[in-house]
Amino acid sequence: MTEVLATETTERDLQVRARKNVTYLLIFAIVMFFVALSSAYVVSKSSTDYWLSFRVPAAFYYSTATILVSSLTVQMALWTVRKGNGRGAALWLVVTLLLGIAFSFSQFSGWSEMASRRMSLVTDKITMTQGVYGEDYTISRRDVTLEQVDGQFYLPDDLAHAKPLNADMADFWNASSGYFYVLTVGHWIHLLGGLIMLLVLSIKALLGRYNAAYHTGVWQGTVYWHFLGGLWVYLLLFIASVH
Repeated sequence: MTEVLATETTERDLQVRARKNVTYLLIFAIVMFFVALSSAYVVSKSSTDYWLSFRVPAAFYYSTATILVSSLTVQMALWTVRKGNGRGAALWLVVTLLLGIAFSFSQFSGWSEMASRRMSLVTDKITMTQGVYGEDYTISRRDVTLEQVDGQFYLPDDLAHAKPLNADMADFWNASSGYFYVLTVGHWIHLLGGLIMLLVLSIKALLGRYNAAYHTGVWQGTVYWHFLGGLWVYLLLFIASVH
């Protein structure tokens, strides 16, 4: 009997270790994906003649506050289940799920504002951008910010405004907003997986599937959700520094 219990304990420990390793491998793969995208973003900016910098919509900053708060609530779920209160953890998991949905709404609001400025995933020409120049966006030529006068763009040292650059700019696509969408939508797709995971965890917690001795699923969900929050903060800071 003792040997059977020992064997079952060993098997469970191995399963827990395997699930934790899978979680770490998943996070590593996602990190590599976004590092590659960030590097491509920087290379594209340095290798093009014209680059558009834009004001990041406020909705993305509001969503940052939301996901940071949700990181606290998911941690509360883990602490609660470790105390043996599995159903109590369900409440915190549901709150985290709702905050994740609120984060998603903020993201969609920000993307909608971007689209209204003619900055979309399928990138428009750089000269098609709408908004207040100097506030909503600026265009630079080899790191030199251009001046806009009556819809025409000039180098700042062209004091007589004799050489408008619009014709030269006409063939350039707005690559910066395209990268922005790839990064932010890519993050949201991974977050969507997290929302589904939180829903499953909430249901299992309500059914009493987790306790102080067995809560690997809640641990996995907590670690992944913390990672998503940290990843979003990195992406927002990276985008702000690029623009």
